[in-house]
Amino acid sequence: MPQLGETVAEGTVAKWYKKVGDAVKADETLFDVETDKVSTEIPSPVDGIVAEILIGEGVSAKVGVRLAVIREGGGAATTVAAAPATKAAPAAVAAASAPRSAPPRADAQERLSPVVRRLVAEHGLDIRSIAGSGRDGRITREDVLLHLQNRAGEPIEARTETPAQHHIDGAERLPLNSIRRRTAEHTARVWSTVPHVLQAMEVDFLRVEQARAKHGAAWKAREGFSLTYLPFIARAVSIALAKFPHLNASLDHDHLVLHKRINLGIAVDLGFEGLVVPVVKDVPNKLLPQIAREINDLAVRARAGRLKPDDTTEGTYTLSNSGVFGTLITAPIVNAPQVAILSTDGVKKRPVVIENEAGDSIAIRPVGVLAQTFDHRAIDGAYSAAFLKEVKTAIESRDWAQALEA
Repeated sequence: MPQLGETVAEGTVAKWYKKVGDAVKADETLFDVETDKVSTEIPSPVDGIVAEILIGEGVSAKVGVRLAVIREGGGAATTVAAAPATKAAPAAVAAASAPRSAPPRADAQERLSPVVRRLVAEHGLDIRSIAGSGRDGRITREDVLLHLQNRAGEPIEARTETPAQHHIDGAERLPLNSIRRRTAEHTARVWSTVPHVLQAMEVDFLRVEQARAKHGAAWKAREGFSLTYLPFIARAVSIALAKFPHLNASLDHDHLVLHKRINLGIAVDLGFEGLVVPVVKDVPNKLLPQIAREINDLAVRARAGRLKPDDTTEGTYTLSNSGVFGTLITAPIVNAPQVAILSTDGVKKRPVVIENEAGDSIAIRPVGVLAQTFDHRAIDGAYSAAFLKEVKTAIESRDWAQALEA
């Protein structure tokens, strides 16, 4: 198992693209590894023939554990992946050849991979009745399928339909992809445990729009992508979080952990197939142009499947951007253990009452709604409202055109 990032200790083999006996070329995709945040393609380090696959699909392994062996043209064997093997490697080899009779350990439920956990839940299985062939008795996807086959007398690859699930009028039944399954598990768990509260505030984006109008064309010609509202909002949020640290925090049982760094997660849509949340780290230390470049870079690499595992770690607050579709207001689910998330919705021109010493007047202004969902266990409504007012003030009063020239 390769070192997937500084903070990632293990990964799950999601898919092998080659089987034993297949030829593989150096840098050709050999297998996919999933962590709890991202899926990563791992290339072969050499040309050769796949001699052994030691860790099957759906099985998790620590960094450094041997996953497979590639025999090069001259007969030498290369261990996959490039990271050196650890002392756990012999156990992995033994697990690959062990008969399917090892009883699952007491902590097996906690050690199930996401794929295996889903199969167990779908079929209502008791894991104590399934023999685990993985390392240290871990139950693999193949163990579950074999158990189902033995129980039913025929191969089973997916959940058996009950009469209530029969297709009606040719309806299509689509399995959830891995990202959607992980998102579903996380959001369902959060929704059932976190007391969510939504607050929203209208914001005048005139100064941001003036900056975009002044620099937008030159920016796109120079940088190759459009200057959106999101980097301005991210900068304003980082300013406000420095003044309201209880929102730049995580809830750990009965403790609120206040983070020193302000690392903003940016929810990225993957072509309607799911979403991932890469993180722009240490935002207050970066100028507006750098924030814009990093947000674009993370979004491009996320949609191309080229995120590194560390790109999705250490987030302290999250931005969810539905504004590109013109939404009015969105109530996002908190990305626990973080305590709050901000939705940036569509900015549209509206008539606004302008108050000044000469009296009231009506002007056409670009107005959008910023909606924050927060964990009521961590803060109260007054704290959240004060934070939103600080974000609003930063967006409406700062000289963003000058910030872009830095």
